[in-house]
This record gives sequence, structure tokens and C-alpha cells, in this order.
Amino acid sequence: MADDIVDVLIIGSGASGAAVAWRLADTRMRIVCMEQGDWTHPSDYPSTRRSWEAEAAASASPSPNIRKGRDDYPINEDDSPISIVNYNGVGGSTVLYSAHFPRFHPSDFRVRTLDGVADDWPLDYATLEPYFALNDRNIGVSGLSGDPAMPPHDLPLPPIPLGKMGETIARGFNRLGWHWWPSDSAIITRDYEGREACANLGPCHSGCAKGAKSSADITYWPMARRAGVELRTRCRVSEILVDDNDMATGVVYFDEHGVEHRQRAEVVILACNGVGTPRLLLNSTSARFPQGLANRSGLVGKNLMLHPWGLISGAFDEQLDSHYGPQGCCLLSKQFYETDPGRDFVRGYNMQITRGTGPVMTARQGLTRGTIPWGAAHHVEFARRYDRTINIGICCEDLPEEHNCVTLDPTLTDSSGIPAPRISYRMSDNSKRMMQHSFEKGTEVMKAAGALDIRTEGPIRYAGWHLLGTARMGRDPARSVVNEWGRSHDVRNLFIVDGSVFVTSGGVNPTSTIQAVALYIADAMKARLANLFD
Repeated sequence: MADDIVDVLIIGSGASGAAVAWRLADTRMRIVCMEQGDWTHPSDYPSTRRSWEAEAAASASPSPNIRKGRDDYPINEDDSPISIVNYNGVGGSTVLYSAHFPRFHPSDFRVRTLDGVADDWPLDYATLEPYFALNDRNIGVSGLSGDPAMPPHDLPLPPIPLGKMGETIARGFNRLGWHWWPSDSAIITRDYEGREACANLGPCHSGCAKGAKSSADITYWPMARRAGVELRTRCRVSEILVDDNDMATGVVYFDEHGVEHRQRAEVVILACNGVGTPRLLLNSTSARFPQGLANRSGLVGKNLMLHPWGLISGAFDEQLDSHYGPQGCCLLSKQFYETDPGRDFVRGYNMQITRGTGPVMTARQGLTRGTIPWGAAHHVEFARRYDRTINIGICCEDLPEEHNCVTLDPTLTDSSGIPAPRISYRMSDNSKRMMQHSFEKGTEVMKAAGALDIRTEGPIRYAGWHLLGTARMGRDPARSVVNEWGRSHDVRNLFIVDGSVFVTSGGVNPTSTIQAVALYIADAMKARLANLFD
């Protein structure tokens, strides 16, 4: 069955797909976005029920291999110490993300020039700055101007309150003379654009039923749909079609009943994340592209970067009310972000101060770590940790290495018979040394803040949120998959706008930069509409 031709077909409705859909809508082209998942109604989030913590570890887990929802695809991650976590539905992984929203640093785009490793991006911070600002306004980002670690930028909303917990750890940083700052957060602290402000309840990672977290389904998609973009859910794309002139002609997809269709399109935009995008390209083989679509460089799926994640937990002897407030948003420290020649690794990491867990997760983690026994002493040890814990999440910059990759699994498939992605990933020696350094420094600041019991662990297994680098941008077709404005070197009407195009990973959560890049690519496309296919 074939549908009428559309001007632009976007595959994926998450952070980048939603942003590019909205930005292209004023062209009055016929734009359709296909999403393999569906809308999630706010009343269906686990956070509306007392069982939210139990559900967040099972049916609402961020891991599709645990969640096993009808719209998920399995992932073979046996050859990786880090598991892939994502969400398939309108809004993508922004539905479950922490909304910690820092920007990349200017140095992140010039790693080869500054440090002699990886490659420089074909664009820079100054080029993206207007798009960072536009994105902040569109979705509602909270924060405090004046961070000395970043170029100046103003945000539309005041910062998330630090709370007693944040003030406690901030004193530790102050005693050491280290940088800290309230983190930019994609969570509204005042009523904004018809949405009510955050109530500081806490279970952000299992979906914000209040709508205070700026996920793409409640920010960009209402604007894009009002502007005429059509969003089709439960459409699982299996292949991108191409003609003898190396032009994409449309896609093959399965509807919610498993019926196969073809959708013709003048332009195809991929926004499926750093695993889903290479998976689809590698599955789109033809006589013209026997190794996968847009893959004459051989780099589709290569250079996967996952941000190895470390954790330092400190238990204090005072009540900190640490389970209140947005789970992943409090303050951050860039003290060890930039390369220091005195250290035994290049680049650096972000220290993200996150709040304590709820009662169920506190008990579960305590049992796993051996700090809260099951039995007579359980309640005593539980009381020593619940609402008295501060966590430091360590986001280690991950350098691109071609052996870290996404390929197609030879036997595992999704429910439509499409090959599942297979992850092959090894943590580099540079990242291992970086993480060890973070444990030492994280322990130091915890002690300075007054923690009595300090634990470190990493890399955290279920922390593969940040899926980057598998269809990198660059000016040399032999060393990149897309050019400096997201267009495939091999297929002139095929664009990629998600984290796949990242050349380096930075040392911070990437969603702000992903959306800025998507908006930038949309504007580059609009500026070239007249000769888009030349």
C-alpha cells in the first residue's frame, strides 16, 4: 500500500524530531513525522500512583529490555558494560529524562585543536548560541545567569531551589574553593506558557504528570501541530528507500496492526537517536548501498559515545529532605571539566548533584550495596540514610573510537521482524582514569560537606541515556556521514538531526545541544530550499 507523497518525512518524535518539525513548519511544506510509539497520557505515568518507584524499576523502566513495551525494540548489549536506556513514544526519551539541561562548552567543539584528540566539529558554539537561546525560550529553561564556567546567557525562568540538601553540598564546594552553580534545568519554576510550575515532588524520571518538566511532547509538539505538522503514531519504519540517482524516495513502515505500507517523500529526516538512526540506515540496504544507506564512508554506527557514568553517594547525620525536588536537577560543578595537563587524562567531567531517592529505592539500593540489611536492623539503617543522602553523578566525556559501534544483530529482531541493534562498547583507558579521578574528588567534596558514609560506583550499568556519534558530521565525506548542516554526503535529500551527528560528546547531558543542532539544521535547510537537491 502506498500513500501520497509528502514534502518532508521526519522519523522520530523526540527532542530533535520535535524541534526540527516546529522549525520547518513555517515553510508551509507538507510535513509528516512518524513515531513508532504513542502518546503517553499524564494520568498513566507511574508518578500518579503510590507504586511509582516499583513501576519505575519494571514496566516503566528506562531500559527497553526491562520495560518490554509494545513499541520497544530489543537491544543486544551483551558486549557493553553500559546498557542502552531510552523511551519510544511521542517526546522520546525526554519523557523520562532528568531535565538537567547544561549546554556544551565552546571547547567541546574544538577538541582536536585544543587537546590533539578526536576531531573538531565543522561548527562552533557561537554558531549554535542563538539556537540554544531559542530552545531555552521555547521549552522553558530555569537557571541563574552569570556562571563563570560558561559564556554569558540569560534564561527565561529563575533556578530550581537548592533546598537544604543543595546548600549542604554547596558548603563543601565552598570550603574547597571549587566551582559550583545552580544547574540549568528544563523544568519550569513559574507558570509558563499555560503550564503550571514544578511542585518539587520528586519522581521526575517516571514522567511528570504535572507537565512542569519540559519534555518534547508538551513543548514542541503542540506548537508544531498547530502549525500544520502531521504526527502519526504507531508507525514503525523498517527501511528508507532510494532510487538509482542516490535520492531517498520514501520509507517502508508497519502500522499499529502490523500492516506494511510505503510512504513517499521528497525529503527524509532521521531523528531516531544514536542507536535507532544507525540501525535504520544499516537495515536500508540496496544495490547502490550494500553496506547500508549513506554508509560509503563505512562510519554509520561507528564512534558510539555513551558518557560513562559514575556515582558518589554520601550519607549525612542530619535530615536533608533530599528526596524532595527534581531528582536530577540541583547544582553542578565544572571544576574538572576542561583539560588539565597535570592530570593523567584529557578532557574532563561534570559533577551533577542529584537528590536522594524515595523510600523504596533507598531500601533497594541499601540491600544491593549491603548498607541496609534485611531483618532486625533494617529500620535503623534505613532511617540513617533516607532523606539524609546526597548523590553526585559523574558525566565523563567519552572520546570517539571506531570500535565502539552499533551493528545489526544477526538473530534478534523486534516484533515486526526488523533486526535489533547490537552494541559493542569498551570504556577507554582515558575514561577509566577520568572516572577514578572523579571518585577521589567526589569523596573529597563529600567529606568537606560533612558526609559520614561515602560510597562510589561506576560505570553505572543502566545509564546509557546519551547516545552520540554514530553518524558524525564533517566536511570530509571519507571521515563523516553528514555535512556541517546535517545533509548526508551520499544521499542529498537525507538529513540527520539527532545525537548521531555529534563529533565529540562533551562532558554534560546533551539534550540542550541536540535540540540546538536540530534547530540550526532546520534553518540551514530553509536557507537552501531553492537548491536543496543540487
